[in-house]
This record gives sequence, structure tokens and C-alpha cells, in this order.
Amino acid sequence: MKLYYSPGACSMSPHIVLREAGLAFDLEKVDLGTKKTAAGADFNMVNPKGYVPALQLDDGSVLTEGPAIVQYLADMAPAARLAPANGTVERARLQEWLNFITAELHKGMGSLFSKDMPEAWRETVRKRLAQRLDYVEKQLAGRQFVLGGQFTVADAYLWTILSWGRYVGVDIAKWANVKAYFDRVGARPSVQAALKAEGLAT
Repeated sequence: MKLYYSPGACSMSPHIVLREAGLAFDLEKVDLGTKKTAAGADFNMVNPKGYVPALQLDDGSVLTEGPAIVQYLADMAPAARLAPANGTVERARLQEWLNFITAELHKGMGSLFSKDMPEAWRETVRKRLAQRLDYVEKQLAGRQFVLGGQFTVADAYLWTILSWGRYVGVDIAKWANVKAYFDRVGARPSVQAALKAEGLAT
């Protein structure tokens, strides 16, 4: 398998999951400005959507969209317990979290990277994100991870999106449980290895 990524982007989530699962994979960096891969290929030919992550499977086919990719990877390595079994309410809870992170956190945080966003709208987005983080704060009370005591693919995704806060003016230190969770997940060997591989940590 090959993961197409951009350093620190949402592709960090499947990158962490690949390492947690102990799966064999290659990495190929993508310049999202030029849409060129490190090997000089046109990334739009890999993923016509033009963004990461994209996971090229061993048969040459390509899977896109982070929540789909991480569940696929989790199911490839069930012993790692990165996702509950399909068909269970626990799996639906995982998907509930993945959808929440995608729709309510990823989109908001990601939009704040836009230099063209008017300041008034930027503040509106930050207020909405604060409301969503209030919810996360309550959910994390007394929990190690979002589903309880077991690290799952939802944690890889949530940590990745929370890591953007310092770049877009969202100080997660305002939420004690969120900050403690961020630090705890960030200390995992898989996260540290992914950051190092992407040139984001020494």
C-alpha cells in the first residue's frame, strides 16, 4: 500500500493508523499547491478530487476520504482493535464520532487556514468550534479515548484535527480534558513516528 500525504494535513490520521496497525506501507508526499507528488506524478491522476489522503491499494486501486480509509485499515488488522466489529452498535458509535469530527471539527478548523476568510466570519467559525469542543470536553471526562479505554481510529482523526488549533487561533488549552487527551495521544509511539516521518518532529 502507498499513502499519499501532505505534512500535517488530515492524511496524518491514516498515517497514524497504519503505524498503530503494524501494516506495511510506503509514503509519498504531495505538494497540494502544484498537485505534484514527490515522484513528479500528477496527483490529480491519483485522486481527481485533488486532496489527501489517498491510499493506493496493492491491486493499484485508490481509496479516498479519511474516515473510509481508516476503517478499511482497522478491518485489515483486527488484532490491533482500532475499530469495533462491523454490525455492532459500538461500530456505529465509532462512525458517529468520525462523522462528527469530519463535519463539525475538520471543516471548521480547515476553513480557518484560508487567508481570504473575512475576520467577522473567522470569529463566527471559532465560536462554533468552541461549542463543539465544549461537547468533546464533556465526552472526554473520565475517558482515556473517545470510545472509552481503547484507542481507535477516531482518536487518530480527532488528534490530527486538534493539532491544527495552534495554527488557526483555537487554543485547546481552554478545555482541560481536551488538552490532556491531546497530550496523551500525542505521546503515543505511532504519533511520534508519523510526525518524524513527515518532517514535523525530530
